[in-house]
Amino acid sequence: MRRVDHPRFRAALEAVESSIAASWAAFCAEHDASGPDLAEIVLQNPAEFEWRVVDAALDQLTCAECGIARGAGPVECTACEFANGLRYGAIEIDRPNVPPGNEHAIRVSSAVARTRHRYLPRVRAGYEIALPDLLDGKLPTTAQAQAGKAILNRLSDDELEAMTELP
Repeated sequence: MRRVDHPRFRAALEAVESSIAASWAAFCAEHDASGPDLAEIVLQNPAEFEWRVVDAALDQLTCAECGIARGAGPVECTACEFANGLRYGAIEIDRPNVPPGNEHAIRVSSAVARTRHRYLPRVRAGYEIALPDLLDGKLPTTAQAQAGKAILNRLSDDELEAMTELP
C-alpha cells in the first residue's frame, strides 16, 4: 500500500488541510475580505502571518508560469519554487502542551506531504511518516530522527513509498 493510500496518513493530511482552511476562513472573517487580492497581500510579506494563513494564500492563487496553485507546481517551475519558499518565512506558534519545535515540524512535514511531487522519495518518506505523530503533539529527539534517517537511507525508492511507519 502506498503511503498516501494509508488511512493514518490520509487522516493526518486531511487534518492539516482542514486546519489550513479554517485558518484562512478565520483570517478572512477577521479582515472582512477574501479572495486573490487578500492572498496577494499576505504573500507580499509572509513574515507577518501565521504559516497556515500563508499556505492558504498560496492555495488561493494560480501560478502564471505553470497554471497550478502557487508553490505547488512542478520542481522545474521557477515561480512555484520561489512561492514554495515563501511559506517558510511565516510565523510559527507552538500549540499548548507540545514540545517546542513541534509546530515547525508540522509545517515542514505538511508542506512536503501537500506537494509531495516536489520532493525526493527519501525526503517524502521521513516527513510524511512523521506527520501523524507530530499532529498528536509528539516530536522525535535528535537521536530518534537520526536513527530514522539511517533506516530510510538504506531503502530503495519503492520500499520508501511502501513504508507507513518506521520500524
